[in-house]
Amino acid sequence: MRYFTTLIISLLVILGYESVLAQGCVAIRGMSSCSGNMAGGFTLSKGEFLSGAGIRYFKSFRHFRGSEEEANRLEDGTEVINRSYFLDLSLNYGITDRLYGNIIIPFVHHDRSSMYEHGGNPPNGLGERHQTSSKGLSDIRFGLGYWLVDPQKEKKFNYAVALGLKLPTGNYDYKDTFYNQGENRDESRTAVVDQSIQPGDGGVGITVDIQGYHSLSHNFIISTNLYYLSNFQKTNGIATRNGRSEFSCPDQYAARIGAYYNTKIHGVSVYLGGRIEGVSSDDLIGSSEGYRRPGYATSIEPGIGYNMNNYSFNLSVPIAIKRNRTQSYEDKQRTIETGVYTHGDAAFADYLLNFTFAYRFGGSHKMPTEINLN
Repeated sequence: MRYFTTLIISLLVILGYESVLAQGCVAIRGMSSCSGNMAGGFTLSKGEFLSGAGIRYFKSFRHFRGSEEEANRLEDGTEVINRSYFLDLSLNYGITDRLYGNIIIPFVHHDRSSMYEHGGNPPNGLGERHQTSSKGLSDIRFGLGYWLVDPQKEKKFNYAVALGLKLPTGNYDYKDTFYNQGENRDESRTAVVDQSIQPGDGGVGITVDIQGYHSLSHNFIISTNLYYLSNFQKTNGIATRNGRSEFSCPDQYAARIGAYYNTKIHGVSVYLGGRIEGVSSDDLIGSSEGYRRPGYATSIEPGIGYNMNNYSFNLSVPIAIKRNRTQSYEDKQRTIETGVYTHGDAAFADYLLNFTFAYRFGGSHKMPTEINLN
């Protein structure tokens, strides 16, 4: 049916272009980075393209140590505030009706406001809040995916497996000005900014992405997406501002499941699902040494989509229901060495704003008008 096709496109575009965001001080940098999207394999025939742009924003300011919020940081006015903006430019191509490829070129702009980096938090510090920023190209991702079932023969369900490569194209040694530095706290110095606002992580990574869908009816579809990024390097060679260690190149993971419903309004579909995204304490391959803030966020995610001809617009707002800053590798090592339990904190966002736009072209680029699910 035409309405079912509209729902499919909304589902696939949202999955394909949305990335997991850096959740505040936990530097999560990319979900579905090389999956293309379902539209890249299911609705794109051989020779067709799907181009897109994703715009995202969040503000992190709530501090967590483990799963417990440190509410006193807001009360005292010492919270760290990250405001982050993302632009992902994407291009997907149907190599065959089942094999697809894609590339994502991301850009970022971060503003970070804190006291502790500019003389220290009160009462022992100067209590002056200042800001550091970073911007530019982030880490480019590209890859190949393949649908396990021929989408022309099976319409009710399918799964795709994608392998990708993440390149260290983003600056991972970005510097800005820090105030109230030096022994007397009367100097301004240029130094490397916090890991959470570095445009890149400095690592070459391999991504594995599994995505799929199950049609329950002409109006309902269940979708799933699993993602893992494995960075092979231990660290990227850049020392943290205090010089005690180097920035880690951590692994990242994400999972997403939800249901799409095609409304009676022509071209409009709605989505409701859940997602978890995080940075692991221990890497799957290689050493886990270096400085990182591991943790994860679990969210409820409502969304809405609209499709017209070969255009698609989608908006989703993941709302955090659980945030957990887990123990890092360095935390665990210090606990063993000193006998004193060590567990760092991190700031998380309450919600994210994700907006995506996509356009199909090339080949026949004609939307199917009916799908037989029987």
